[in-house]
Amino acid sequence: MASKKLTEICLQRGIIYPDAEIYEEMSGFYDYGSIGTKILKKWKDEWRKFFLTKDNFHEVTTTNIMPEPVFRASGHLSHFMDPVVECSKCGNKERADQILEQELDENFEGKTPEELTKIIEEHNIKCSSCGGELKEVGNFNLMFSVDVGSNKQHKAYLRPETAQGPFTAFKREYRANRKQLPLGLAVIGRAYRNEINPRKQVLRTREFNQAELQIFFDKKHLNDRQAFPEIEFKVKPVDSKEQTATPQELVNSLNLPEKYIYWMAKEVKFMKKLGLEDIRFRELSDEEKSFYNKHHWDLEAFMPGFNDYEEIAAVHYRTNRDLKLHAEESGQNLTIASGDYYPHVIEVTFGIDRNVYALLDNALQSEDDRTWLSLDPLVAPYDAAVFPLIQKKSLPKKAKRVKKMLEKKGFSVTYDPKDSIGRRYARTDEIGVPFAITIDFDTLEDDSVTIRERDSTKQIREDIKDLPKILRQLKHRKKLEEVGKVI
Repeated sequence: MASKKLTEICLQRGIIYPDAEIYEEMSGFYDYGSIGTKILKKWKDEWRKFFLTKDNFHEVTTTNIMPEPVFRASGHLSHFMDPVVECSKCGNKERADQILEQELDENFEGKTPEELTKIIEEHNIKCSSCGGELKEVGNFNLMFSVDVGSNKQHKAYLRPETAQGPFTAFKREYRANRKQLPLGLAVIGRAYRNEINPRKQVLRTREFNQAELQIFFDKKHLNDRQAFPEIEFKVKPVDSKEQTATPQELVNSLNLPEKYIYWMAKEVKFMKKLGLEDIRFRELSDEEKSFYNKHHWDLEAFMPGFNDYEEIAAVHYRTNRDLKLHAEESGQNLTIASGDYYPHVIEVTFGIDRNVYALLDNALQSEDDRTWLSLDPLVAPYDAAVFPLIQKKSLPKKAKRVKKMLEKKGFSVTYDPKDSIGRRYARTDEIGVPFAITIDFDTLEDDSVTIRERDSTKQIREDIKDLPKILRQLKHRKKLEEVGKVI
């Protein structure tokens, strides 16, 4: 069950709320409000800065609707299924593995329809809506179909992942980028899955945001020595206990290529940069892992609101499967080096909505009658808030000048003149603004202001001219007492 307090804040403060909620609810669709959109944009900007700085790594923008042959080649038409079970009495349909998970408190992901039917019968599981008998479990394809053209000439689908665009565009992008490998093609965009049972807020929805990076490379470099980040992280292999290790230690203990572990470490480093600490990589079994992967490890974050680890990202080793199948389906030559080989692919993939929610869920703090979001400054909706102490004399005018000066220096700033200063602090704390700058009567005398830190509520007093430098230091995790004297 998601945190009621976080849900309340998301609704009241314009962070995340159900789409078209003035009408009858259609589950699995959410909007980002005015504050949520700012957090979402900050996350995307940080992802681009982190993953797209290597040579020959590029962002591309591909369409949401793609023709049927794309998904025939990729295998989504035949493999992209979830197990569905229908009630013989009321007709209610649900995911069979989720019903069993709720009833028996075990993970049944990856089980075949036949296996799930047998377990339902053995445990006499009934319909959760009416208590009726459940029919045999079947398969349900998760893709949304689209008829294209005035006479529906073309069968197409909304993409269930962003990956296929880079695969179908590989030949053109390889040529455009001087035929060099490795070649990274990233897409940040929407994907669509007709989930049987959307649940857990934005963790499982029918329309969602993804950030995926397809890294095309020559297989002979799969085990080249890597310059691993100096970092430790938790991993949970299928057949052994959870452990904490460095990337180099994992090379020795896990049967995984060096390049694969390098990108696992990069995902961890990115999440820790944004302030998410309790994370782990979990290996998926052969039954669980996606049909296109040779290696499949999910990056999971602990979410206090659900009291469990939830998937937020993954690293996939897709081999050269996708390019080979698209070549066969299209009749096009997608090999390189004069037809010698198909490049292999490691996919670095993030569910953006899940990442944002994990950051919000872990940021939620309460103490006495105070509630705030302890978001890292890198993803907070604003860098700072500027307040006139009261709406009298020249204080609002001075506060607006400070806001304008900071914006010219590249900071995102909110201005709020209404209500008591305590209420204004509370409002900005609740949406995660890390610092508040107050203009008072002393400011008019000496051009100094107070800077309040959200988490500790400590304050320092500094000159206005030093604000840009101080905010940059604070934004990069320097402590308040290291940049000024606490008053």
